[in-house]
Amino acid sequence: MASINCYYSLVLVVIALASAPLAAVAGDPDILSDFIVPTSMIGMPPMNITGDFFTYTGFRRNFTMPMPMPGAQNFTVTKATMMEFPALNGQSVAYAMLKFPSESVNPPHTHPRAAELLLVLDGALSVGFVDTAGKLYTQDLAAGDMFVFPKGLVHYQSNPGQSRAVALSAFGSSAPGTLSVPVTVFGTGVDDAVLAKSFRTDLPTVQKLKAALTPPPKK
Repeated sequence: MASINCYYSLVLVVIALASAPLAAVAGDPDILSDFIVPTSMIGMPPMNITGDFFTYTGFRRNFTMPMPMPGAQNFTVTKATMMEFPALNGQSVAYAMLKFPSESVNPPHTHPRAAELLLVLDGALSVGFVDTAGKLYTQDLAAGDMFVFPKGLVHYQSNPGQSRAVALSAFGSSAPGTLSVPVTVFGTGVDDAVLAKSFRTDLPTVQKLKAALTPPPKK
């Protein structure tokens, strides 16, 4: 009996040791070099890496361009992910700058591959997220305040006031991804009847939402 108990104890230890690394790699995979150089095109000379490769200037216009005119309802976002800034590939970090006109909203969405750490730079925001138990967590933020949105959970940001708001978001992935809840549900071709039954509404309401949220065809 003692030998059987020892055997099961050993099995449990092996399982625990084997699963521990899996729990540690929940984000981007580790790389085996200091950084990843984009592959050169066939027939092109190898890329000459300088400090320019590690520099991103896409946020400059956020500090020089004025905020949208009063009455504009849509917030704008400037991203610095590996798509816009290739040097981030393999570094498990990314940024986004959000600019909110008065009474504007960043609709409910998720980032499937990263948590989001939001810092309010100017103005004030009302934010919230919903956990997997269906509990809503909300907070009113002022300039200098930070708020974390756990990875993969539905969340939003809103500027209900009459002044502008600006925020900077950091992500724990070079490609955090963004899934807009309204567009994903109503703008991707899910059957009208399925949506009507799911949201306990009628077909005309679903079709009206689809018309407003279906992205235009790519040219």
